[in-house]
Amino acid sequence: MATILHIETATKNCSVSIAEKGELLAIQELNDGNYSHAEKLHPFIQQVIQEAKLSFNDIDAVAVSKGPGSYTGLRIGVSAAKGLCFAFDKPLISIETLQSLAHKINIKEGVIVPMLDARRMEVYAAVYNANYEQIREIKAEIIDKNSFQEFLSKEKVYFLGDGAEKCKGIITHENAVFIDGEFPSAKEMGQLSFNKYKKNDIEDVAYFEPFYLKNFVVTPEKKR
Repeated sequence: MATILHIETATKNCSVSIAEKGELLAIQELNDGNYSHAEKLHPFIQQVIQEAKLSFNDIDAVAVSKGPGSYTGLRIGVSAAKGLCFAFDKPLISIETLQSLAHKINIKEGVIVPMLDARRMEVYAAVYNANYEQIREIKAEIIDKNSFQEFLSKEKVYFLGDGAEKCKGIITHENAVFIDGEFPSAKEMGQLSFNKYKKNDIEDVAYFEPFYLKNFVVTPEKKR
């Protein structure tokens, strides 16, 4: 049947959905500007299962957004997904966060650059063509006026995600198009997870870890 539960917690959006063969059945999400994952994730999981009139035993797999993104958000999402897989003996599917973010928009030509805020002037970004094929690897990069010039000089470049907002005043090329208000969501994970499920492209639940891209750095508390 391929009924898959999806968990997206890589950014401030706490998002959970259920899809059957890639078709959305139910979704719950909240993006209120805070990291509410610890409080909202498990209630959202219960709510989408009830809304879809299913039980945990009806779920064929659990898909989780693997990153990059918020260290804490990713830990919460992956821990919940792994816990469900262990408890109900379900396979785990991982979805690249930037890949699902790219699917927020449809273009006929040009390229898509999904971006996540990585603090200061740094972003996590990748580049996809109009067919959602990745044509440049994921990088943590500091944005300046020359960023993405190799693409901007040839065609329209569509920037989206919470990392794109701070690039508006820096990337000013005429081919730059900024899409506001988009963020990773469990809604776009359905078809991606179904494609992986059909190929049995699953993770080792015991050893799977989020894709942080950068090491987590703890800022020492200032002495008083």
